Amino acid sequence: MSAEPSPTARVLRALEVLQSRAVVPAAELASRLGVTPRATRRYVEILREAGIPVESVRGPHGGYRLGRRTRLPPVVFTEAEALGLVMAVLDGRPGAASPGDPVGGALGKVIQALPEGVGREAAALREHAAAAPDRYATSPDPLLTSTLVGAVADRVRVVLTYRGERGEPWVSEVDPWAVVARHGRWYLLCHSHRAAATRTYRIDRVRAAERTRHTFTPPEDLDPVAVLEEHLGTGWRFTTRVTFDAPIERVRAWARPPMGRLEPAATGCVLVGSTRNPAMYAQEWLSTAPFPFRVEGGPELRAAVAELAARCTAALAEPDKS
Repeated sequence: MSAEPSPTARVLRALEVLQSRAVVPAAELASRLGVTPRATRRYVEILREAGIPVESVRGPHGGYRLGRRTRLPPVVFTEAEALGLVMAVLDGRPGAASPGDPVGGALGKVIQALPEGVGREAAALREHAAAAPDRYATSPDPLLTSTLVGAVADRVRVVLTYRGERGEPWVSEVDPWAVVARHGRWYLLCHSHRAAATRTYRIDRVRAAERTRHTFTPPEDLDPVAVLEEHLGTGWRFTTRVTFDAPIERVRAWARPPMGRLEPAATGCVLVGSTRNPAMYAQEWLSTAPFPFRVEGGPELRAAVAELAARCTAALAEPDKS
């Protein structure tokens, strides 16, 4: 059962309806607010007291309209929209609870611009809701990210200055296909002319991006998220090869795209990919497999699985009572 809209929510709804048409009949406004025509006049008076000129129009086509040349705030939030915005920001960036955070500062300005009742609720939500930070999340520079998004929109090649995983810098010309946010990290999906291949780069590691005069045409029917996830499982230092004694359809429903590429095998299927962290691959991914598997390669992943198995075996050993 949905909750009854608050008076503030109805006032904002009345303003939204009045903005949508030149003249809104009183009966229609009452219906849209879910109140009687008499109660509608109360919300119209609240808008007038707030400095918003709402005129009464008499006659058979009468009702209410906003005064000509009325200047309204560029954005008006309902109660649900305002609270939903605060929740989304805190969920995606827990640090925004602090006014010192750039996003936190922007959120504070939005809350200050809200009507008093809604703003009070939004401020309380921000102050008293706790959000656990994602240790894997990153915060790329907003202006640099905007530069990349602009290049994607304009289909303009850029020159990237990038810092690799080990800190080594390099420069490459790329065709930026898409900017993708995935699990707290921001990626640039592109065609690298340096590597002559599709690449995914973490935007927080991009030091600079300079537009060129060259344009490009992205692949047809590009699915940025699907292509990104496919490439997150390739190009890493350590190769991986795991066979599963289960139908490929079942394994595909469990396996994450960054784990590698699934291929059919004589019995079951095989997962071929690469990783930069064999221990993580073994502990966080393979250990959760709900069906039998064998690690055929590479040697680093086999060693990581052997170490994990030894630790689990030791954890079940009977204590020495001698």
